[in-house]
Amino acid sequence: MPTLFSLLPIALLIVLMTKKNSMPSFKALPLVALLLYLLKLAYFGFDANLVNATVFSGLLTAWTPILIVWGAIFMFKTMEYTGAMDTIRCWLNSITTNRVAQLMIIGWSFAFLIEGASGFGTPAAIAAPILVGLGFPAVRVAILCLIMNSVPVSFGAVGTPTWFGLGQLGLSSAELSVIGIETAVLHGAAAMVIPVIALIFALSLAEVRRNLLFIYLSILSCVVPYVLLARLNYEFPSVVGGAIGLTLSVFFALRGIGLERDDDTGNHQGVAASALIKATFPLWGTVGLLLVTRINQLGIKPLLVATEPSWDLSLGSLANLHISSSLVISLANLFGSSVSWKFQLLYVPALIPFFVISMVTFILFASPFALVEKTFSESARQMQKPIIALLGALVFVKLLMLGTPDNSANTILIGKALADTFGHQWQFFASYLGALGAFFSGSNTVSNLTFGGIQLSIAKDLGLSPSTILAYQSVGGAMGNMTCIHNIVAVCSVLGISAEEGFILKRTVVPMVLYGVIVAIVGNLFLA
Repeated sequence: MPTLFSLLPIALLIVLMTKKNSMPSFKALPLVALLLYLLKLAYFGFDANLVNATVFSGLLTAWTPILIVWGAIFMFKTMEYTGAMDTIRCWLNSITTNRVAQLMIIGWSFAFLIEGASGFGTPAAIAAPILVGLGFPAVRVAILCLIMNSVPVSFGAVGTPTWFGLGQLGLSSAELSVIGIETAVLHGAAAMVIPVIALIFALSLAEVRRNLLFIYLSILSCVVPYVLLARLNYEFPSVVGGAIGLTLSVFFALRGIGLERDDDTGNHQGVAASALIKATFPLWGTVGLLLVTRINQLGIKPLLVATEPSWDLSLGSLANLHISSSLVISLANLFGSSVSWKFQLLYVPALIPFFVISMVTFILFASPFALVEKTFSESARQMQKPIIALLGALVFVKLLMLGTPDNSANTILIGKALADTFGHQWQFFASYLGALGAFFSGSNTVSNLTFGGIQLSIAKDLGLSPSTILAYQSVGGAMGNMTCIHNIVAVCSVLGISAEEGFILKRTVVPMVLYGVIVAIVGNLFLA
């Protein structure tokens, strides 16, 4: 019964968002969060003070994705209103008017690079508006970008899901390295299929088939260096793979290699190099700033995430407030409980890079202040419903993950039930537990933190390879990003799509399930 009641809010959410007349996420998510809140109190018997503190923590945590999405919207409205986007469209069309090539360059290789540098759901938020600006339908772009943003995720944000998400298990660097290698191999195998499926959601099958050689050249341009580098390092495979893949994809497109003959090629006026550098500043400036602030060796990241020294203030029974010199804001002992919250103002990709880069762009284009005001007001208006949805989503996630030594979290109950059900066949289903974690949280890292220990325990109990099972977990957390509710809400928000979240979820779940099948087959044949 505890497992059934744990699944009830999830099942209700899926029904509400995928039924014929689906409920929009800004209504469905708060509703299921309320249901789970009542279940935590009335059925699971959690302390009311602890549950309320968790709800408050969820409301605060939600502002991380809210500000990231708002920053992405703000930056792309900046590019639109300054004329930068028009120049980029002209340049992309001067490379090729082939729609497959445009989708692979922006939706695959460019997004691959962004994921490697940042994570946090920013690839879809950055790539999707560019593709819509090129004339692709918004809903199809949303589906494509969500599906494409899977292969690089386990090494996203300079490898955070691997070195941090699994690093809390007490594993040695050598053990993490083996997990990284096996993770890259599994992702590399899935990459031979998944991007093609993403393209089929956006284009006709015939159009995809006619450009299949280019598609695989673009895929391999990212995946080959990605897999090779994973043998040496688990921080930079996605960054390096994306950078090499983007360069080679543009080169192949310029030469027309692997593309069907396009009679329209060459009919578009080129763009001067200086104008292109200026127009693309928000993109290359964002990537550069993300890399500079995320590579430990450069010494800037520690300055942005330092928690000491701090200014401390007691807020009575509410919490203890800490603000560090790096503007890391934290609240400890919420409502007198063990629940805490932390927000890294300068590190979360919102203020830096999105808002900072946007301000520099306004200056670069000598934009009047009225244009800045218009951009701010329109982006704020577009965020109204997504804010409600994301507040509901993060409260829901926090309550699902709430547990004590005497009262297991719903996520733990579900995970153990799955393991008990499948027994020694667990290796064929392990990735789906990782996907479930990402579905809840929208983060490969959080999924690894939540279920990594369970996966390791199951592997040891069943005599399975711990490294392989943890590789399944990490890959599952990446593929689960396709179906994560708040990722879907985020990309819909950036594109201004309303009431289509359920429609998108029903489409992205298909390649997610297939991803798990590929991973299970390849892992059983080559890694077991």
